[in-house]
Amino acid sequence: MALAVGTPAPTFTAKDTHGNTVSLSDFAGKTVVLYFYPKDDTPGCTKEACSFRDNYAAYQGKEIVVLGVSTDDETSRQKFTEKYNLPFPLLADVDKSIIKAYDVDGGGYAKRVTYVIDGNGIISHVYTSVKTDTHATDILADLGL
Repeated sequence: MALAVGTPAPTFTAKDTHGNTVSLSDFAGKTVVLYFYPKDDTPGCTKEACSFRDNYAAYQGKEIVVLGVSTDDETSRQKFTEKYNLPFPLLADVDKSIIKAYDVDGGGYAKRVTYVIDGNGIISHVYTSVKTDTHATDILADLGL
């Protein structure tokens, strides 16, 4: 079961697409869209990533950070990012510590769940049912943007 709205978001540190270390604390004061997905370069996951890519300018203009998380390794992340020209970081959660902390472990892969975390580190929105092709615009609409 997903974490509840109003609870503090678990902290994490992971490597991103380019091998940089990324922590939730790096984005203090900003809204973070932390989306979990099962696997790089699969049909639904590609639609979801491309939805964020195609709407990325709207997120940037609002001081919103988009981070994708799955259990794929850094090499897979790089190929997926390059193939679809993704402008936001994907985090490699190979030890599954982030998916476990956010209660989205689907038995070795991440369930498709998205958390919106406010600038104070509190979960403000949880999406457990996602329309992959419109997910990015659905979030913007829910945030009133």
